[in-house]
Amino acid sequence: MIVLGSNQYGKAEVRLLRVDRTEPAHALHDLNVTVTLSGAFADTHLTGDNQAVLTTDAQKNTVFAFAAEHGVGQIEDFALRLARHFATSREAVTCARVGVEEYAWEPVGGTGHSFARAGREIRTATVTHDGTRSWTVSGLRDLVLLNTTGSEFWGFARDRYTTLAETADRILATAVNARWRHAQAPDDWAGSYGTARDLLIEAFAQTHSYSLQQTLYAMGKRVLEGLPTVAEIRLSLPNKHHFDVDVSPFGVDSEGEVFYAQDRPYGLIEGTVQRDGTVQRDDTVQHDDTVQHDDTVQRDDMSAPVQVW
Repeated sequence: MIVLGSNQYGKAEVRLLRVDRTEPAHALHDLNVTVTLSGAFADTHLTGDNQAVLTTDAQKNTVFAFAAEHGVGQIEDFALRLARHFATSREAVTCARVGVEEYAWEPVGGTGHSFARAGREIRTATVTHDGTRSWTVSGLRDLVLLNTTGSEFWGFARDRYTTLAETADRILATAVNARWRHAQAPDDWAGSYGTARDLLIEAFAQTHSYSLQQTLYAMGKRVLEGLPTVAEIRLSLPNKHHFDVDVSPFGVDSEGEVFYAQDRPYGLIEGTVQRDGTVQRDDTVQHDDTVQHDDTVQRDDMSAPVQVW
């Protein structure tokens, strides 16, 4: 017997620029929004009956209309408004997920209307709403960090294919991808994000590293210590390898000064840091500041096949 399994659909990567002109100095919200819906959509797959389908074009238009009518504000709040709308406005939709990326701009020229794209990480938020409850994951992507010293790597396992030399001093560089799950909704989303970002950077800079794995744990631990409302944090750290270039054949002595940045292949270190007793899960926690304890069923969100992480 052949049956339809989990399914979902939506509008991916709706690019939106919202200009706030309420003050003489304008403000920009540059977003990339992805909407994903799941629910009673079996008929459109099995018979081609589209009566229950909210078009992806309508989803795109809703994103634009909400930005115009309600503004953007904090991306967690914007995603929550959209997720609640999609999950409750149509009977066929049982769960809606809205993911938002925000790109930073900084004012230049003193005009109040001139901006330069900031060369920093991308802020992210994912909100899922099942018609009754909402869950939020905040995060960031491509926060590039580098230590010129204070990193070692030695004592690792060896086999006949191992050629890597041990080192007591190396460059350690990565592009941090982090997502943290809220056990309670913070009073200030922007403040919570800024604190998490600062703590990640501080831990990376202040940890004398013997491995990128050790640094990952130190970064996650620092965030949990500094933000009591966060239950767990997931980190993905590519090891951006930098290798010493031997320039001695050219009659130049520059050991430890000139490096070759190898973009691929690269090591990829991933892990979750969580509070003791926390059940690791792939959904988020309610916005009403209560924590769910029903974990008898392994799941990625509530009842719908929407991947939250």
